[in-house]
Amino acid sequence: MADSIPAPIRTEPFTVTVQRVDSLYSVPLKRTVYLDVVLPSDYQELIRLNPQENLPVLYLNDGQDLTRLHMTAVLDSLYRRQAIRPFVLVAIHAGERIQEYGTAAQADYLNRGSKAGLYTDFVLTELLPYVKKHYRVSSDPTQSVLAGFSLGGLSAFDIVFHHPERFGRAGVFSGSFWWRSKSTADGYRDETDRIMHALVRKGAYNKQLKFWFETGTDDETSDRNNNGIIDSIDDTTDLIDELSKKGYHVDHNGGQSDVRYIEIKGGQHNQETWSAIMPDFLMWAFGKKRE
Repeated sequence: MADSIPAPIRTEPFTVTVQRVDSLYSVPLKRTVYLDVVLPSDYQELIRLNPQENLPVLYLNDGQDLTRLHMTAVLDSLYRRQAIRPFVLVAIHAGERIQEYGTAAQADYLNRGSKAGLYTDFVLTELLPYVKKHYRVSSDPTQSVLAGFSLGGLSAFDIVFHHPERFGRAGVFSGSFWWRSKSTADGYRDETDRIMHALVRKGAYNKQLKFWFETGTDDETSDRNNNGIIDSIDDTTDLIDELSKKGYHVDHNGGQSDVRYIEIKGGQHNQETWSAIMPDFLMWAFGKKRE
């Protein structure tokens, strides 16, 4: 658990290559999906020297925020320190995020997330084959990671949890695990009406899945049950409890586990906090010695 927001990454000349791909049209979403693809600087040399080897891959929701996340500076610093293995980053620009992000099984009580099933279809049947065709990325689920922020984090978790045949790891920054099937006026209860928690209870355990979660103590101010803990923290830790009951190992002492949780003192619901903690996530996902 972090005690404070890590220091920002210092900007230096970059050793990664960012290229825009703008020709992926999605049939289920009925729109063009824009991507930023970030390659390690020695990508061409890597694939030349290892013609049979494919690189790990990170698919990132809300990919339009790479600049605000200072992602090239973060990656450059980690590569310079040889803290991570080379991987391909596919940053997916959001469309109608309040409808496309959510849980595929059902929309929330206001019908938000009504296109989450379509977005999942896009990821599985269009995006993954497209990236595999154009880049040297692994199709091994243990080498495939999906992550996101807020609603995009909820989406990433939902897709990974329900499709372990395609992904092995999920990263969730300030996830919207408040997503619920009832309003407070209709008798909402934490115990039964948070959608993702209910889906985890109904779901199956898969031994290869790993999860990384982050919340900030200043993510929000709401406290539904008046227990002195903001909802974003309660919702996340309650979800981790559900994963633990399902069989996933949670080590609160920092040892190896299926779940890593970081709570940042003073962390806010913004790209500055998420950028600052990004190195921890990337080292967890692509470190030389993975957990």
